[in-house]
Amino acid sequence: QVQVVESGGGLVQPGGSLRLSCTASGSIRRISAMAWYRQAPGKERELVAKITRDDRTNFADSVKSRFTISRDTAKNTLYLQMNRLNPEDTAVYYCNVAAAVAFVDQSYWGQGTQVTVSL
Repeated sequence: QVQVVESGGGLVQPGGSLRLSCTASGSIRRISAMAWYRQAPGKERELVAKITRDDRTNFADSVKSRFTISRDTAKNTLYLQMNRLNPEDTAVYYCNVAAAVAFVDQSYWGQGTQVTVSL
């Protein structure tokens, strides 16, 4: 009932910036939280940044000073502004949406968008 689609990934040089977008659609009663995760080759998926319905945010220590998470509630869209990117940021970035279709929240994932930071 909920579709999650990411966009904005690509190839960028170290020190550059990218802006990722994620849009949720479908029979959504309420979105409790939206978050960005990433998974680098050979590593576990990790939380990058999260924003809740009441605008509380959480960042991984490695990105806290460089990334900004925001949302457009009217469009059910999540953004991740990534600045001063480095090769360690290379990963597939996934959007996660905690949303209620019926009466309790369920977790929905996008298909991911590749971010590659390289010369």
